Amino acid sequence: MKLVWSPETASKAFIDTVKSCKLYHESGVAELVSAMAAGWNARFIVETWSQGGPTVSSIGLAVASSHTTGRHVCIVPDERSRLEYVQALEEAEKSPEVIVGEPEEVMNGLNGIDFMVVDSQRKDFSRVLRSAKLSNRGAVLVCKNANSKSASGFKWRNVIDDGSCRLVRSVFLPVGKGLDIAHVATSGGISGSGKVKRRWIKHVDRQSGEEHVIRK
Repeated sequence: MKLVWSPETASKAFIDTVKSCKLYHESGVAELVSAMAAGWNARFIVETWSQGGPTVSSIGLAVASSHTTGRHVCIVPDERSRLEYVQALEEAEKSPEVIVGEPEEVMNGLNGIDFMVVDSQRKDFSRVLRSAKLSNRGAVLVCKNANSKSASGFKWRNVIDDGSCRLVRSVFLPVGKGLDIAHVATSGGISGSGKVKRRWIKHVDRQSGEEHVIRK
């Protein structure tokens, strides 16, 4: 199985997010991440958040999860952050699951993530990405605030190409304070060995009659 794009679901989530965020004067990050998460039919959405941060993108992810009937989890570092986050989301009539703890540690208990949003302003964001246990369908990973100093020198291949995952494509979008997005494929599932099945192809040269065997 792999992630399959649904433009219809993406469009519905985008429109619903516009309606939910009409009181916020943001720059389109919420609508974009909502459309992506819904369009890829994300079954397990994970984000990180800390006190004082904007919650508009979280509203977008909550909208997306309602369209995919998926699980939406937000990881916060402490109880104060949890209370602030829950209050902000309740005002928008959203109620995602919230887990308190250090993101790297919490990740150990979260399996099958297929859409993830982290804040590049956090110094540990690359370690959080590296510790994520991704779905065997692959995943879409998003770094918001990608123009921050913490993201300087960041490269997707440094956190993804570890044998069990490979980078399919990545793109930087000048939306908000920058979105760095990667589409990741996994081999062998969540705890895959990184081995990719290959096949042998036989080719016969019509002129010489020689037989060539190629491994692809």
